[in-house]
Amino acid sequence: MNTLTPGHVAAANRPSKNWPATARLIITATTELYSNQYQQHGVIHSDFSKLLIAAEKLEQLSLQQEHGAIPEHQKIWHDLRNVMAALQGYVELIQEEQQVDEKSQQQLEHIDRLTLQLLEFDNKHKFPASSLYTDNTANPKLVVSGSILIVDDQRESRELIRRHLLRDQHQVLEAASGPEMLALLEHQTVDLILLDLILPEMDGHELLARLKQHQKWRAIPVIVISGNKDTERVIRCIEAGAEDYLFKPINPVLLKARISAGVERKRWLDKEQRYRHELEKSQTFIRKIFGRYVSEEIADTLLQNPDALDLGGTQCKATIMMADIRGFTTIAEQLPPQQVVRLLNNYLGAMSEIIMNHNGTVNEFIGDAILAIFGAPINREDDSDRAIQCALAMQNAMATINQQNIKEYLPAIQMGISINTGPVIAGNIGSLKRTKYGVVGHTVNQTARIEDACPAGKILISESTLIDSTAILSIGKSQTIQAKGILAAINIFQLNDAALP
Repeated sequence: MNTLTPGHVAAANRPSKNWPATARLIITATTELYSNQYQQHGVIHSDFSKLLIAAEKLEQLSLQQEHGAIPEHQKIWHDLRNVMAALQGYVELIQEEQQVDEKSQQQLEHIDRLTLQLLEFDNKHKFPASSLYTDNTANPKLVVSGSILIVDDQRESRELIRRHLLRDQHQVLEAASGPEMLALLEHQTVDLILLDLILPEMDGHELLARLKQHQKWRAIPVIVISGNKDTERVIRCIEAGAEDYLFKPINPVLLKARISAGVERKRWLDKEQRYRHELEKSQTFIRKIFGRYVSEEIADTLLQNPDALDLGGTQCKATIMMADIRGFTTIAEQLPPQQVVRLLNNYLGAMSEIIMNHNGTVNEFIGDAILAIFGAPINREDDSDRAIQCALAMQNAMATINQQNIKEYLPAIQMGISINTGPVIAGNIGSLKRTKYGVVGHTVNQTARIEDACPAGKILISESTLIDSTAILSIGKSQTIQAKGILAAINIFQLNDAALP
């Protein structure tokens, strides 16, 4: 129904002051239809009663206009369009849902034509016919169902739209005012809002602004529905973030298409939100794995560039550092368990902080031993230099650690450190039930053997680290060791000090 023809558009040039005459024809036709139904059936279906109520409202507006009670053009046509929407809506519902005789069918069609004629009097703002009505004979695309909130203070308008929406399997929510809408949104999930502009307490413009400023609600599509054809209002709504602006009375097919498009867009926004949530979970996963063992700088780099982390395992060059307390087994045997734990916490806590300050990764604690990585999960050109500076800082920190131990009646301790550079396999290592980030390979094994040869209070570096470093190193004696399980001899050097170039 309701397809504007060129003749209808041309007829819009009639003076708007003549509309009450057409209104009286609608009132008469509706009254006759109601009387005809009552005479035939004795009982009136509620839709016929609602149609008559709409006609009575039209009569009240007509009388107010004739007596000059509503001088403002925009106001009278806003109210008229609400009434016309009710008239056309109930006519359509009766035609689709009720069994009526031929005479009643003709009366319904006559009322429908008269409402179109009355609407054509409003020619203050011209809009293309295509923006108001579409051809109902076209096959609409598949409807995307969702949760739709109707915000309108006119009960008839809400009911008509609700009945159309229920046909398309939408879940329908209703609010008669702005505060009612805001209260409902606090507890309900909504896919799209149909918002009338003229509302009590808060108008549609204010509500639209609140929606688009709200962190949670700003993504909800809003279709403004109004009887006001003021071009400036339309522009304001679109600029404020409304998806569309439809005029009353609304063509059901056009409304269906707009709602489907809006709900589908909301579905994509929800998918994007879920993707962001998954991304946040991934970031939480990264922090859970590395947060206690790497510096904030490394953690932030991994979060900003997840591609820098290959949990599947990759080969890379890294500098491995191992450190442990000399004679710890004997110390542990002589102390109660609580003191052993306190001693380890003093030592490991201080060393972990130093390693992370040098952008190293604390990969593992094995009793009193520390395994740290420079170059994984993030590889840098100065990995070996930072490992060397870190080892020197760790040995320098032993005096402070021992002062703390003595205050707590714990023994003083000494540490040996080894540093080695070479290829490793880095990645998420383990089983389906338990995994951890780590490094494996010949370089790691070599580092462990070098650490076995390190005296208390000293730092030993391999020849590969010496070659890879760009720092100015102070080197003490060198030696060659034949480590167990490693065929080739290893050249190692005692590190006394280092200065950056």
